[in-house]
This record gives sequence, structure tokens and C-alpha cells, in this order.
Amino acid sequence: MAWTWRYEDAQGGAVDGPHEAFASQSDAESWIGQTWRELLSAGVVTVTLVEDDRTEYRMSLLPAGE
Repeated sequence: MAWTWRYEDAQGGAVDGPHEAFASQSDAESWIGQTWRELLSAGVVTVTLVEDDRTEYRMSLLPAGE
């Protein structure tokens, strides 16, 4: 099983980002917790956590209320 992130811009379009693969959900979430600011600066506003081909969840990188 591989956990990866997909990245989207404000219009929901795909954004190229780091192609990291993680052995666990916890590792993937720790990584996004450390890099979300850089991703947001690069135009990523939404990330999707994927296990192989299954979507676990989507999450906004924008502060609450934006």
C-alpha cells in the first residue's frame, strides 16, 4: 500500500507537486503538516490523500473562513 497526495488549485485543476509516496497514512499526514505552507505558496489550495487508487479524504490548505 502506498499513500500519496494529489494537489489542486483554487479552480479545482490539478497542480504538479512533490511525488512522495509514504508507507502509512500517519507518515503522509506528518509530511503534509510540515510542507503545507510551501504548497500553498506554490498555488496548491486543496490536497487529496490517496491510498493506492482509493481517496481517503480531501482537505483545504486555506485558513478557516477563506
